Amino acid sequence: MASNYSIHHTPCTIHVIYGPTASGKTALALELAARHDGIIINADSMQIYDSLHVLTAQPSQQEQAQAPHRLYAHMAPQEKCSAASWRELAAAEIEQALANDKTPIIVGGTGFYLKALIEGLSPIPDVPPDVRADAMALQAAHGNPAFHAALAERDPDMAARLNPNDTQRLVRAWEVLTATGKSLAYWQSLPAEGPPEHWQFEKHFVNPEREILYDRCNARFDMMLDHGILDEVKTLDAQITNGTVRADAAITHALGFHPLRDYLHGACTLEDAIDLAKQETRNYAKRQVSWLKNQI
Repeated sequence: MASNYSIHHTPCTIHVIYGPTASGKTALALELAARHDGIIINADSMQIYDSLHVLTAQPSQQEQAQAPHRLYAHMAPQEKCSAASWRELAAAEIEQALANDKTPIIVGGTGFYLKALIEGLSPIPDVPPDVRADAMALQAAHGNPAFHAALAERDPDMAARLNPNDTQRLVRAWEVLTATGKSLAYWQSLPAEGPPEHWQFEKHFVNPEREILYDRCNARFDMMLDHGILDEVKTLDAQITNGTVRADAAITHALGFHPLRDYLHGACTLEDAIDLAKQETRNYAKRQVSWLKNQI
């Protein structure tokens, strides 16, 4: 939260590079880092995990050697990173960079992360891990319809807002109500806690023509195949099978993971998996462009 940030007396420029997947954000980040003595800070919800490095298009070792990189492969795949927790991590990295007279360069396409950083978040207290674990266990035991009905009895306002099949948001509503005694709707109605006043954001929207973007998505996936993404998927699949990582962990939403996992399990051909993964990536890029244009 803003009150935790150190205070600088002069305005500080923070570059924010955002855009759809495969648009060329990393190249621009490296260019700005070279020009402004910058530190590159990840704002991608998949690249924060220490898993699927190639499939999530994390900067290569050669790219990371060109400038300091922060919050890449930062969390274990079984962990959960929310917009609020990422914001705290990013804020600490920003202040550390500023304290060392470096230029913070935020890079990514996860809109909720960027919006949280630039505009702030409602001041929802942290939920203890045991409360979150209990909520997840309850949902898993009863299934979404019954869990949604139970939430509706405790918190009809919030339940009415939520899709009965949206597991993540149902669990979130339940855990916040349990931990704080107040509805998530109440916390969301409070004014957002914005960034410190000395932060000045300079935004760079990287958005190639759609045809060029789609070609890049396809070409990058082919390159990923040559760099071992099937081995990455196999490793994560084994962790899911042995119970180290939950089957619905955030990292499993990485583009292309499910089609390639289906191929490894014999559910489809490699050609079909590749086609589906590429389509998934192009569709996501299209949604990203629309959201980022309207929200950031």
